[in-house]
Amino acid sequence: MKGFSHFMSGVAVASFGPWAIEAAQQGNPIFFILGGACGILPDTIDFKFYRFFYEHDVYITPDPLNPDPQYVANEFARAVALAVDEKRYVRVKLVSVRLGADFWQQYSVKIDNEKLEVQVKFGPVVNTGQVPVKGTEDRYPTVATAKLKAKVIQTYDAALKVDIFDGPTIGFKPMDNGDLDLEFLPWHREWSHSLTVGAILGVLLGAVAWWASGWTMAWQVFVTIAACYGVHVVEDQLGHMGSNIFYPLTKNRTPGLHWMHSGDGLPNFLAVWISCLFIFWNLYRGVPKPTYHFSFIHLMMVGLVIPGLIFWGLRKLLTLGQNVQMKKGDDADDEWNESKAAG
Repeated sequence: MKGFSHFMSGVAVASFGPWAIEAAQQGNPIFFILGGACGILPDTIDFKFYRFFYEHDVYITPDPLNPDPQYVANEFARAVALAVDEKRYVRVKLVSVRLGADFWQQYSVKIDNEKLEVQVKFGPVVNTGQVPVKGTEDRYPTVATAKLKAKVIQTYDAALKVDIFDGPTIGFKPMDNGDLDLEFLPWHREWSHSLTVGAILGVLLGAVAWWASGWTMAWQVFVTIAACYGVHVVEDQLGHMGSNIFYPLTKNRTPGLHWMHSGDGLPNFLAVWISCLFIFWNLYRGVPKPTYHFSFIHLMMVGLVIPGLIFWGLRKLLTLGQNVQMKKGDDADDEWNESKAAG
């Protein structure tokens, strides 16, 4: 999911703690702040810190003065051969090509397992907004190819397209049948997206809270951090990429449920909206003598079910007789593009 969705989910989970409501009523929003921060923390660790310290085995760095797709194809094939010959995990960095303060040379890498080759093509020059510069679309029509030593299996449709800011990282993991499993952004959701890491963080900050304010504050801080950090991991499991849920007890990502993509609009909207409803309900429960009385079911009906049915009905009415197809996204590519847009 998007960062704001995770943030709101964290705040919503924190609001279920009676101590959070009590503190907020006294003018102290610390648990709400802690919940939102922990809700977005796993992605913040990955995209803002960890990826800059991640080590690579092969750097594919095209020359901005003489973009050569054959060089990229050959280096990609060399990395595949390295993984096959040495039977080890190989990390590859596809470096972006900067042409100026606001211009980047786009290129794409496509794997054809039927022909057992990689295909590389340089596309248009784009600005930082990823908008192609007019007249550069067909500057490099050549498609370079290089033979691969093994099939490279993509478990999801991550587009290997390189343009602005920092280029993506891919990993080649040898499989028992001789093929290679391609992992897009192997540094993402590696160890940071773990329930055990959230629990450990809760213990550490809980210890600080115990030293500062005693046992009661300590366990409240622990529960808030572990739960709000954990909801991020749980939400990510609804997608495709999955997470390394119990690191360090587990070493690999557990595949997601494939119910959604991280960039899908409706799931992100619902996550934020339902979080707002939960926060509202928990704040309402904390009011000693509310002016209006209603149940949780009443709130959900008025705030979620009825508007949802109205929206669904209007959409059906407005698209009657039309063939509406939703464009599919991808977890890895969606999150990578979001991180690039944020700089």
